[in-house]
Amino acid sequence: MASAQPDVGLFVTCLVDLMRPSVGFAAVKLLEDAGCRVTVPVSQTCCGQPSYNSGDSEGARAIAENVLDAFEKFDYVVAPSASCAAMIKVHYPLLLEGAGGIRARALAGRTHELVSFLTDVLHVEETGAEYPGVATYHDSCSSLREMDVRDQPRRLLDRVAGLTLKETEESESCCGFGGLFSVKFPEISGHMVDAKVDRVTATGADTLLGGDLGCLLNIAGRLKRRGSAIRVRHVAEVLAAATGTPPIGEGEEEAHGGQLPQLRR
Repeated sequence: MASAQPDVGLFVTCLVDLMRPSVGFAAVKLLEDAGCRVTVPVSQTCCGQPSYNSGDSEGARAIAENVLDAFEKFDYVVAPSASCAAMIKVHYPLLLEGAGGIRARALAGRTHELVSFLTDVLHVEETGAEYPGVATYHDSCSSLREMDVRDQPRRLLDRVAGLTLKETEESESCCGFGGLFSVKFPEISGHMVDAKVDRVTATGADTLLGGDLGCLLNIAGRLKRRGSAIRVRHVAEVLAAATGTPPIGEGEEEAHGGQLPQLRR
């Protein structure tokens, strides 16, 4: 049973660790402000999704067992990515058998995407953030179809001072990233992200928000190549009022070397 001050293991994710550490810091702030004790286990690695999607079940299984060892002791596992959270929550119980399967199912029941954890488990109604401007929100495939996350980020964003939220037409359509999909089918992926960018631009929003960094990197890259001024941020950065880092794809100088030393405590 969770304690009065929940012990949360933050699953940072590879993309956050390597590409956007500011999202990890924002996640810690949101969780601590909500009353959680947050730990980032030093032994965590990838969730195993690339191996799993490539058909390397043996490799994915070894990674999953490492994640179980690293996170089993916590009341909850929280990730600022529905994709990685879904790998743990949905696919680990299918991947592991026997005793490993029992452990995987137990961990799955305590695993959450960041914003849904704040709203559905901790019952956070607002974060006190301010962000002047007009934003639109991109729903990732994993958030919608595996983690049942759609309304939760919108509820919190509606309470951000100065922010107007405008819906994108077909906001539930894929951006074309899909991890290895964008590598195996680049032309199809390119057409999909072009369609997504067209719809984002049509809203007139100055900011695109989302909860999965893979999608945001993909869309930000296409917006940048088109010369668009639309800013792209992870929703955690806005909710935590942690927008000192430049928007995604706009020349941030992150001297972390792919590490999050302050988080590993």
